[in-house]
Amino acid sequence: MDENQKLLAINQKLASKGIKLRIEKRGKYLNIRGPLPDKEYPTLSKVQRISLKLPLNIDGLEEAQKAIELIVFQLKKSQFYWSHWIKEKTNSSTQANKLRIENVIGNFKINFFSDTSRSKSPAGMISNWQSAYKPYLNRLIEVSNKSNLGLGEELLLKILLSYKENSRSRQQCGIALSALARHVDLALPENWKKLQSGYGMHESNFRKLPSDEEIINSFKLIPNPKWRFVFGLMATYGLRNHEVFFSDLSCLKKGGDKILRVFPMTKTGEHQVWPFHPEWVNLFELDNLNDIPNQLPNIKIDLKETTLQHIGRRVSEQFRRYKISFTPYDLRHAWAVRTILIGLPNTVAAKMMGHSVSIHTKTYHHWITKRDQQIAVDSALSSVRKQQKE
Repeated sequence: MDENQKLLAINQKLASKGIKLRIEKRGKYLNIRGPLPDKEYPTLSKVQRISLKLPLNIDGLEEAQKAIELIVFQLKKSQFYWSHWIKEKTNSSTQANKLRIENVIGNFKINFFSDTSRSKSPAGMISNWQSAYKPYLNRLIEVSNKSNLGLGEELLLKILLSYKENSRSRQQCGIALSALARHVDLALPENWKKLQSGYGMHESNFRKLPSDEEIINSFKLIPNPKWRFVFGLMATYGLRNHEVFFSDLSCLKKGGDKILRVFPMTKTGEHQVWPFHPEWVNLFELDNLNDIPNQLPNIKIDLKETTLQHIGRRVSEQFRRYKISFTPYDLRHAWAVRTILIGLPNTVAAKMMGHSVSIHTKTYHHWITKRDQQIAVDSALSSVRKQQKE
């Protein structure tokens, strides 16, 4: 049996076992080709190659077959790491340290995407990883390479303190690095929580939020009716940028209840939202629906080809293009503050926004405190007036 016949026989045997990986020849060498975990998103797979550097002969083919068997075993046990199959020179301690940290982060990433409790949708998990974990873990690798620090307390502290005090970035960095530390059973500094905390939606942040009048006037600035529709939905329902494109809009048709349902594949999963203000449904012409698919801008929303983060970025780009004086997320914050001022319970508002009550309370602490104090004051004054009448 020559090399070509042997190659064909091995691939046929793999197919009969239901294994989708194949040995392929490229020039004088052998590769493995087939569906393998994506390097960016391990829960997804796509057809990729592994270069074996094995010669095209009988011995090389037998080694390649053993390599495929090993890969299949690693995949079944969730122990497949690209770093095991992409050869790198590790002549220096810096290179060796880099490889170790990247392996740890690679394993952490696999566990992250395997934990379905983090999100109800794969797209939400990808978006969360891209925005809340990846930037801080990339900085970890970068700083480690420059300083030659290993994965330990000193390196983690150096990364955390590289972000501005009392900033959202430092808070999120602390959360991401805490999760990584738990994954490798690494103790954090005693004052870690104190160093990472301090961020909140302070009064100064809310001064930048648009008033209802500014929102209405900005709506009129948008010439494209499809983007006006996006703006109106976000203002009325407090949606995240991407949620506009993943919601059941049939409720807006004539006779509908106007209670919008956000689909499960979004960042925080399925939830229902009521309009505040209800009259904005009519003001922003949200109930003039005919053909729902053509009501929204024609942008790529197939999550096999894009991410929730990229979709959200398109919305932000349009706001800048139309010279809107505030960001899309300001509409969401304004919606939240609106619900607080009219007395909607925190638990209900948090559920509509698709986040936890603790996040809601922390983010809108200033306004919630003001509301609760006002209720107490009104109650006290009412009691005094009642006593005076008596």
